[in-house]
Amino acid sequence: MSAEVLWPKAVRSVLKTGPDREIITAYPYRNACPTSVWSQLIDGAKRSITFAGYTNYFIWQEHPRLAERLRLKGDEGCSIRFIVGDPESEVTRRREEVEGVPLTVGTRIRITLAALEKMGAAPGLEARFSDDHIALSVFAFDDQMLVTPHISNLLGHESPMLHLRRLGDDGLYDRFAAHVTALWETGRPVRD
Repeated sequence: MSAEVLWPKAVRSVLKTGPDREIITAYPYRNACPTSVWSQLIDGAKRSITFAGYTNYFIWQEHPRLAERLRLKGDEGCSIRFIVGDPESEVTRRREEVEGVPLTVGTRIRITLAALEKMGAAPGLEARFSDDHIALSVFAFDDQMLVTPHISNLLGHESPMLHLRRLGDDGLYDRFAAHVTALWETGRPVRD
């Protein structure tokens, strides 16, 4: 007999068995996720890193020497993708009105674009514009990701975050990964 048959309630209280089993941790706020988690995910990725946040601004602020670290990843064969909002789009302008903060959405996007420009033609580095992810940020590192569903009028760091690990086909990880793939395929290159 299996443990689930002998002690079903005890097993279910210790092991995740449902659709949430890919959730490693849930944070009530994005900025509640320790920078050490981000660093481990960035530094541990071997195949691919995707930053699909609308501005990705905070990444540069919270991770010293990020450009050097990403350049090293690219040199080692890792694909590094950035998907950012268009700083000149109507979606960005409307979001700026909602947020009403001095450091505007467009400015935060431009900070990311400037950091990417400084990286030049780093191996494996690509960036595209998309306005279709204004309400959902996905940061993927091989088979793990951090996902932030943005709450209407709050800033990104005030919204919740999920840390996911891919465990099988068509789970939460794959659902969000498909979203990122669609953003990438329909996005416009940052550099023409």
